[in-house]
Amino acid sequence: MSNSRTIRIPNGWQPRWYQRALWDHLEAGGKRALMVAHRRWGKDEVALHRSAVAMIERPATYWHMLPEYGQGRKAIWNAVNPHSGKRRIDEAFPHEIRNRSNDNEMFIELINGATWQVVGSDSYDSVVGSPPVGVTFSEWALADPRAWAYIQPILSENDGWALFITTPRGKNHVERMVRGHDKDPNWYVGIQTVDDTHAISREAVDEARKGYRALFGDDQGDMLIEQEYYCSFDAAVIGAYYGRQMAQALRERRICGVPHDPAAPVWTAWDLGMDDATAIWFVQCVGREFHAIDYYEATGMDLAHYVKLVKDKPYLYGGHILPHDVKARELGTGKSREEVLKTLGLAVTVCPDHRVDDGINALRLMLPKLWFDQEKCARGIEALSLYRADYDEKNQVLKPKPVHDWASHPADALRYLAIGIGDAPDAPVGLQNWQMPKRVVA
Repeated sequence: MSNSRTIRIPNGWQPRWYQRALWDHLEAGGKRALMVAHRRWGKDEVALHRSAVAMIERPATYWHMLPEYGQGRKAIWNAVNPHSGKRRIDEAFPHEIRNRSNDNEMFIELINGATWQVVGSDSYDSVVGSPPVGVTFSEWALADPRAWAYIQPILSENDGWALFITTPRGKNHVERMVRGHDKDPNWYVGIQTVDDTHAISREAVDEARKGYRALFGDDQGDMLIEQEYYCSFDAAVIGAYYGRQMAQALRERRICGVPHDPAAPVWTAWDLGMDDATAIWFVQCVGREFHAIDYYEATGMDLAHYVKLVKDKPYLYGGHILPHDVKARELGTGKSREEVLKTLGLAVTVCPDHRVDDGINALRLMLPKLWFDQEKCARGIEALSLYRADYDEKNQVLKPKPVHDWASHPADALRYLAIGIGDAPDAPVGLQNWQMPKRVVA
């Protein structure tokens, strides 16, 4: 007598009634779907079981992408279903249908050769292996939106699918995606609040409200409840350092078309990446205002690329502010990046070393005087709204350090400007009585 047993996929799971519309769209062969839903809706659960079905139907490569690779182990790989006591990946991908698993790489291969892996949008362009035919973008509102720009052509070429799942995090790329695809027949776009699903009781929401109010105050706490449970795009991101200032800039219409003033020098402020992005702001001091007229970001380029880009722009420069670690000598060359930039013809000003908290406060003081060009600075604006400290749900406190993700590079670069150039054009003083340097022309 055989000891084998039949394994059905989905494995002992069925979508709840309010998950059915999304599930049916994907089951029918839908290639694009965006699900904006309240907390504890079961977004990742649906994605895992849908991936398992897809791996049986079409053996290929599948990704489950978190905003940061490091989040994947806790949020997905080791996550336990509280109702069954089993790991969610073991429920979705039973061991009986697996060929092998790699715990370090958070990788699963089925007996038919299909593979599934947890990856991060912070390293979307460095994942090795076959290109995916199915990608789940989990917590999409917190992810680097460039990940979709990179992956979209791959999925279009191989007739693959993409599933975006998230709760709102302000008016960012998710809100634009909802508006852009709400009437698109090729997309499923769903928004479900607790009033739609009744999956969370009013008593539980009220208890969460008390916690948010205690930590953030009544007004902010209520806005966050609207965000987390009622899918509002109007609330600032939990733990956002500049959320209030960026919301004020939007209200005051300081995010608009901001022309370059040829009579005013342009200051650049850089965050230099090694293995990740380099961000550069282009800002003018006009009267008592700061005008962010341009922004640039790239990954994997050498310093000569950035110097050429800066010099090719039609700007008269006041100076170029870079972080304190630009003075550190590289092991390979024995030269500092400051020295390399100088040899490339760019005289730089080194921002004084400072505590991150001091820099954040300096930028908070500067932001009410800042105007942003909404097109050229779009990515930087979005990053400033998202730059945040993580919220520890268990202890109901904000973690002490900023999250290091795609948003931190543009936020750090503008922080160096705030410290380096001071908070007033007519008296630009930074920390320790550091004075704005004399004008330098690149």
